[in-house]
This record gives sequence, C-alpha cells and structure tokens, in this order.
Amino acid sequence: MTTAAPSLTPRRTGEIRAVCLDVDDTLVDYSTSSKAALAAIVGNDDSFPLWQRITDEHCSRLLAGELTYDTMRNIRTRAFFAALGEELSEAEATRRELRRQEVLAAGWRLFPDVVPCLEWLRASGLPLAAVSNASGRHQRVKIANLGLAQYFDTVLIAGEVGAAKPDRVIFDTACDDLGVSLHDTVHVGDRLHADAIGARDAGMKGVWLNRQGPREGTLPTGISAISSLSELPELLVCELSAASA
Repeated sequence: MTTAAPSLTPRRTGEIRAVCLDVDDTLVDYSTSSKAALAAIVGNDDSFPLWQRITDEHCSRLLAGELTYDTMRNIRTRAFFAALGEELSEAEATRRELRRQEVLAAGWRLFPDVVPCLEWLRASGLPLAAVSNASGRHQRVKIANLGLAQYFDTVLIAGEVGAAKPDRVIFDTACDDLGVSLHDTVHVGDRLHADAIGARDAGMKGVWLNRQGPREGTLPTGISAISSLSELPELLVCELSAASA
C-alpha cells in the first residue's frame, strides 16, 4: 500500500481530531547531519553520545532561563572539548561552533517517507502540529528550508515554549493552538520516553516511530509503534475505525 491510497482517508468521525509530529529524527534525518557536523570539528563522530549528553544538559539550562541560546552554544562547545581534554578560548569555541552549524545546515535532509505521509495527513483534513525539543531559532529555519512549514497549522519549539517533551506543557500548548483536546490527538516521535510515553502520560495517543525496526519485549501500555511513517495512515485508520465501531 501507499500512503496516498484513497481507501485509507479518515472521515474524522472517530476520536482522532489532530496529529502532532516530532521533527528531528522523525521528519528530518538529524542524527546523520549532526554526526557529520561533529566530525567536521573533531575529526570523527566517535564522541557523539558525549556531545548529546552535554547538549541535553545545557539545553535544560536554556529552558530554565539560565542561559541565552547563543551563550548556551558557546558554553556547551567549550564543555564538550574540555571533556575531551582540550580547553578552548571563547573565540575558538565560537569559531568551531560556527563551523559545526554550517556543516549541520548543509546536511539537513527529510526521510523519504515524510512528504507522502504529510500529503496524506493534509488530504485527510486533520490539523497538524510540529512539536520539537529544539532550543533555538535554527529549527524554524530548518522547517522552512526543507519545505515542511506548509504542512503544519502550528509549530511548537521547546526553547520558545519554555518546556520540552515529555513535559505536558508543550503538548497542552500544541493542542490549544490546534483547538483540539489532548484525548483526541495523536503524537508521533522517535523517542520512546520523550515522545510516545510523554504524550500518553499527557492524555494523548502516543506513537513511537522506531526506525530501527521491531525490538525485543513488549511495548509500554497504551503505546503504538511503527517503523516508518508509511505505516501511520493505516494505524490512524484502524484507530478511527475502532473508535467509530
């Protein structure tokens, strides 16, 4: 089947009234571009897990209002290289960070299943929200440059909202913008805890996009899983059919 199959078009007569989607590693292949950008300033991407951990720590400080975005990037980069045993001056940290940002932006790409899925969702008449844990203005630039903005009725950026998934505040804000209730909304994302479980705990229907394929063990209660966005239309139609039965 394809995501454009007319027989899969939902009638909006069930409980699902809107869909929220994560951005990075759900719509945009962020990990690949981020690893390439890190390699541009380090020489390899072996330390990517360390980079992610330090980034998460500093983004939390940003969301708490302790740092501005530009200050956070500089401090984060210095902390990362310090963990590797290299002390950078502020000027050198800025130079390396600007280089990383340049390579990162040049590497932004959509996954192949994204546009067909978004086209199907728009044709279904379901309001759509992009809900991202990104902290800076670059996220709106990314969404615009990749042609994603046209598909969404609202875009929620954690750094602008002041809350990040799994905090229900960002989910509440998305649903308020769309004019729907949490219980009538599906959220899809690549992080099991932050996206799927966070959405479920907020009162939404949580869908985990696990692009790595099926994993061993059972899913948490109330969570659905897909390995590609091409599977989302069928999942939504099944949900609608069950709600209408």
